[in-house]
Amino acid sequence: MPEALIIAMGTLPNRERRLSAKSNPLLGRLRLATGLVLFFYVLTHNLNHALGLVSLAAMDVGRIPFLAFWRFPPIEWLFFLSIVTHFVLGLRALYNRHSFKMPFAEGTQLVLGLSIPPLLTLHFLGTVVAHKVFGLDDAYEETVLAIASSPKLIAVQTVALLVAWTHGCIGLGFWLRLKPWYPKARTALYSAALLIPVLALLGFAEAAREVLYLVHEPGWFHAMAERRNLPGNEAGVALYHWMNMGLMGYGVILIGVLAGRYLRDWTIRHRAVRVAYPDGKTVSIQPGTTILEASRMAGVPHASVCGGRGRCSTCRVRILAGDATLPTPSIEELRVLARVGAAPGTRLACQVRPEGYVKVVPLLAPSASARQAQARDDFHSGKEREIAVLFADIRGFTQFAEQRLPYDVVFLLNRYFRAMGEAVIAAGGHVDKFIGDGVMALFGVDGREGNAAAQALEAARRMSVNLAEMNASFGDELKAPLRIGIGIHFGPAIVGEMGFGTIHTLTAVGDTVNTASRLETATKELNCQLVISEVVARAAELSDTVGQAHEIELRGRSATLHVYAIKNAAKLEL
Repeated sequence: MPEALIIAMGTLPNRERRLSAKSNPLLGRLRLATGLVLFFYVLTHNLNHALGLVSLAAMDVGRIPFLAFWRFPPIEWLFFLSIVTHFVLGLRALYNRHSFKMPFAEGTQLVLGLSIPPLLTLHFLGTVVAHKVFGLDDAYEETVLAIASSPKLIAVQTVALLVAWTHGCIGLGFWLRLKPWYPKARTALYSAALLIPVLALLGFAEAAREVLYLVHEPGWFHAMAERRNLPGNEAGVALYHWMNMGLMGYGVILIGVLAGRYLRDWTIRHRAVRVAYPDGKTVSIQPGTTILEASRMAGVPHASVCGGRGRCSTCRVRILAGDATLPTPSIEELRVLARVGAAPGTRLACQVRPEGYVKVVPLLAPSASARQAQARDDFHSGKEREIAVLFADIRGFTQFAEQRLPYDVVFLLNRYFRAMGEAVIAAGGHVDKFIGDGVMALFGVDGREGNAAAQALEAARRMSVNLAEMNASFGDELKAPLRIGIGIHFGPAIVGEMGFGTIHTLTAVGDTVNTASRLETATKELNCQLVISEVVARAAELSDTVGQAHEIELRGRSATLHVYAIKNAAKLEL
């Protein structure tokens, strides 16, 4: 990222700093860090439950290192601070949200997160608080017995376990999906996410079966009560009273946050600003609403892999008008945009809160994946490059296909595409696409050092060699050897990822591409395997004797083009 941009942030006016801080990335990191602490607690707690599949005694043995870690004073304080901080930051995020229109995963995480406090209040009071206040030795014996004796508590604790685990997994998924290694680990992580709560519930069920059997043994309950220092009825009454007060307090806080949102929107409704899109759709929003929220309110499909947390860049937009009404980007936003090589005028929709009219266009498809959030070369988003373009096509393939069974045609084409693709990649090129029985390849798209024209010629030589080997391997199965025509041209072209929906590929457009395609067609008229333009020969530093020189007319060009026709590309000397 240009350091000047970071330095410039240090000289912003105070007002612009406040606007940039409204989506403070440090608070986002704090929310992530506290969430990871709480998720690790839930994970270790569930793994302890899973030991119930062995025995109730095994659960208590596993409880020893669990409590030694989580009740070690510094860790315990970190745990409690994480609970409070994560809760407060969650309420802050709820208050700052200007629209409840969101993708299913985000909505699910929000609802589940709000459901966790009421579901776990009694369990928290009956274990942690009872231990601190009444000296209860909160082991699995009495905890499992208390829950297993009440169908209502069984249902509540089962739902609580699944809700807390699912909420954490969704948040973890938003974070991990941006990691380069995540696609390879995704299957294993999904399997663990499904298996761990199942094992925890089965372990608890087995422990409940065991403890319900033990409770019928004479003297077992009395001995357990003395061993665990079970508090009396007064303690139970106090715990339930505290639970009711806690639930009431949580309800008041939640209603207060929602009411505060409504009051805020009501007081600024007269200051509505407009966000416009290229298709003519316009949405009026309140100040403080992000462009991403505006898109969702307007029903405009808008990518956001990280869930609007400003980490992935997939929600980025180009500002077409009204950039003067936008707050200055934060340093974190600048870093994300620099990571993907974003062009000037690009902003993260989840971080920008316009104060006046603005017209934007989302740069990525709504189905954009995490791969498109990774640091990538800038040519992916559109760049003019000097490249070599190669087109190759099988001669007489239509007639050949009519004489073959569909299976044979597909099998042969796949072998042919493999042979041609390997030739292109070995020469340092990029296979753009397969078109019917044709191949389009690009050379020099990344702008790195290397002679693109020479690479394209090397690919043509390898394609000719590979085709000859393929003809030899099929032998008598072919009535006549397969023949190809190859055309290569070198010049400027626009390179970038293009497509629709889930289908996006790196490709090139422009006159250079059209000329290469027509040179491939010219191989029929010139009765040769390869036709290259003079500019390719010059760029690759070939001699004038490389092939037979011709002046040809191409459709769409007013002037003739000087080309070289080469009978057999396999004999090229580079």
